[in-house]
Amino acid sequence: MTSLAKQAETIRAGGGAKAIERQHAKGRLTARERIARLIDPKTDLFEIGLFAAHGMYAEWGGAPSAGVVTGVGRVADRRVMIIANDATVKAGAFFPMTCKKVLRAQRIAHENRLPLVYLVDSAGVFLPLQDEVFPDEDDFGRIFRNNAVISADGIPQIAAIMGNCVAGGGYLPVMCDQLLMTEGSGLYLAGPALVKAAIGQSVSHEDLGGAAMHASISGTIDYREPDDPRCLERLRRLVGALPADVPRVDFSKRPAEKKLPATKGEYDVRDLLRAILDDAPFDEYKAEYGQTIVCGTGRLGGVAVGVVANQRQRCKPAVGPLQYGGVIYVDSAEKAARFVMDCNQSRTPILFFQDVNGFMVGKDSEQAGIIRAGAKLVNVISNSVVPKITLITGGSYGAGNYALCGKAFDPRLILAWPTAKYAVMGGDQAANTLLDVQVQALKRAGHEPDAKELDELRAKVKAAYDESTDIRYAAARLWIDAIVEPEDTRATLLEALAIATRHDSGREFKTGVLQV
Repeated sequence: MTSLAKQAETIRAGGGAKAIERQHAKGRLTARERIARLIDPKTDLFEIGLFAAHGMYAEWGGAPSAGVVTGVGRVADRRVMIIANDATVKAGAFFPMTCKKVLRAQRIAHENRLPLVYLVDSAGVFLPLQDEVFPDEDDFGRIFRNNAVISADGIPQIAAIMGNCVAGGGYLPVMCDQLLMTEGSGLYLAGPALVKAAIGQSVSHEDLGGAAMHASISGTIDYREPDDPRCLERLRRLVGALPADVPRVDFSKRPAEKKLPATKGEYDVRDLLRAILDDAPFDEYKAEYGQTIVCGTGRLGGVAVGVVANQRQRCKPAVGPLQYGGVIYVDSAEKAARFVMDCNQSRTPILFFQDVNGFMVGKDSEQAGIIRAGAKLVNVISNSVVPKITLITGGSYGAGNYALCGKAFDPRLILAWPTAKYAVMGGDQAANTLLDVQVQALKRAGHEPDAKELDELRAKVKAAYDESTDIRYAAARLWIDAIVEPEDTRATLLEALAIATRHDSGREFKTGVLQV
């Protein structure tokens, strides 16, 4: 088992064996056990954000997977977005990254018109970090705003309270279309102790916010369930009453090549595409022009897709010097921009394969208009209305990340291989730059570092920068949705495409002013 797989296994254990025992002692299942019973037999959860908060909040004992499990699962043969609080992690409390993870899941569901199922079991905001959880537009309150907006757009939302649901967190399930609640759970703005302290009233948990009270007196819940298994059975029936999915992606199709090519050093990205796309013709667009980006139309699961991929081998243009793989030149930027516009014209989804060092620099490139060409590509990707899915296989550096549909440019899903690197520039260049800054600061303070000290500083700076470029660092901050093993790439992209092609908003494609 790889170190990444071991870490993933540890994360899936949530708060650990003792916390799981405590959950079971209450007669409750864990979040992952609930999901396993909810989704269809012999299917898996397409998990979003497994590595969320990885390596963060160490001073508070950590928050594996940000204390919430999110992903797309099949329930009664319908794809739904599942958001399940993990009560084994700090009683399911909301850390800052918990909010961001739930918001990301809601956004994916909204854009792709996926029904949402919330399995609520949370103590509310993690109070020591309340200032980072509570007030901003991408914090706790935004979740409830999204509940309202998603509902107004006609996307079904079903919630099941299966444990604690306190304070402001109580609004989430109550703002859903249908609400279930298990015996022993609690739904209230303030618990018995806080009510006693605030107004001097003594009241039991059940009278204040138990399932029986909300079913028979407040009328807040729609279904009262005796336990988790019965609650999940009803959830499956309710989801089964929703309109059936319309299948668009054929998972039985096969690629032209079964084995992925080696992707270290130089390689022809077309070899990678042959191992991922269907065994069908690939119509390469402007194949002899702008060769450091390969564009073309192929099929994935029988669905026509546009492809924009960094070429990783050196290319010889018809005119001019050799061009380096992974670098975006004026001609390749202009070609990719035109191709993205064509895909929007034909309403064709686009797959982006990132392994990019950035844009070409230097006098010749600047005089040829590299900034203008790059701005054109960024413009058309920003205004694109077709589904976009991004896979990072290697480097994702600087403005190259932007130009190939990084997180800031609204991909429906963004995925990465374990070998991917995420940074404004490569480690060696950045380390030298950061080292120079530190050395100048030491000199201004009257200290001239010797050769040994310089070597130690360089190693320290390089190690810190390399840690921040590791893809787990990006995954922890939700800059990507999932880390994908290379051998699982095709299966993952098929599922991603099935999610992303559920809905076409019909929005008109327009770019505003383009640099020409």
